[in-house]
Amino acid sequence: MKISFQKLHDKATLPKRMTQGSSGYDVYACLGEDITLLPMKRMAVPTGFALSIPLGYEAQVRARSGLALNHGICVLNSPGTIDSDYRGEVKVILANLGEEPVQITHGMRIAQLVFSRIEEAEFVEVQSLEESKRSEGGFGHSGY
Repeated sequence: MKISFQKLHDKATLPKRMTQGSSGYDVYACLGEDITLLPMKRMAVPTGFALSIPLGYEAQVRARSGLALNHGICVLNSPGTIDSDYRGEVKVILANLGEEPVQITHGMRIAQLVFSRIEEAEFVEVQSLEESKRSEGGFGHSGY
């Protein structure tokens, strides 16, 4: 699959897979100056690029596990979705769920992109749904 990548800022960095087995492509902050993300605050962090994703695919924006574990930095709407027809700048909504302020610097790896195929669904209205063993059980009904 080929993804068209447009730099919107000369210091933008192409997303990169860090290992051959990585599912995600690391995404880098593109900043003119450092940002301090205070505890329990959120912001849309610019990446300085836009993408053209083929029809039938999406890019999912996911947190980086090290930032989440070590600093409490999460992608707030995880996974965020970049649709195939979106052409604006990719921005990552980061939230600091930790107890300390965190510096977001230019070139910092802030999230990852995972590309997924999208299936189209056709909704068919019915009077009732077929029964299942689970039925309406949810929200921890199985003990977890």
